[in-house]
Amino acid sequence: MTAISEIVKNGIIFDMKNWGSDQSGIGCLSENIDRLFALLQQRDINYLLVGGVALLSYVDGRNTQDIDLILSQKDLTSLPELTIADQNQNFVRATFDKLQVDILLTQNTLFKYIAKNCTTSRQFSNLTVRCVTVEGLLILKLYALPSLYRQNKFDRASIYENDILLLLLKYPTELEPIWKLLQKHLLPSDITEIQEITSDIQKRIQRFRSR
Repeated sequence: MTAISEIVKNGIIFDMKNWGSDQSGIGCLSENIDRLFALLQQRDINYLLVGGVALLSYVDGRNTQDIDLILSQKDLTSLPELTIADQNQNFVRATFDKLQVDILLTQNTLFKYIAKNCTTSRQFSNLTVRCVTVEGLLILKLYALPSLYRQNKFDRASIYENDILLLLLKYPTELEPIWKLLQKHLLPSDITEIQEITSDIQKRIQRFRSR
């Protein structure tokens, strides 16, 4: 498995929005990422890797430029090295030196469920990381979609739908238990929308396989 630093570095280098900007921090990515995960281990922090890096451990897909973790508020305070730029009830955006770190807080009961029940170990080069499972990734992607559509973030929603397609194509998963779980966290209209989206994705997969 490719090192996390290579994944993030490629995401930065191949993003045209970054061309011409200051990329002096790229050379320190490997050191910063190793130091971050060393701190998580040394302080016995109950983290879970999610987001783009976790996704790329299962499927070939889009680039990513940050680290996404699920943490409790208590564990977040155990990492004073993080510089918090923005925070609300569910999410934190921070930096670790020049590395962007996005955090999903377990104050959100769904994120807490994922951190407890959807975990595995994944190897990234010489680094063993506590990582979300395929089912956990699908839950998180589907949970986010209605909010993205309400905010008119159609480009982001399209990326998430493609992530879901790639995961289901490689790891066929029973979706009804996921819908049932999400009923506790989303509006009925959101569940209907998610069911329609996943039904369309499954039809696309069937058409692909029939060829």
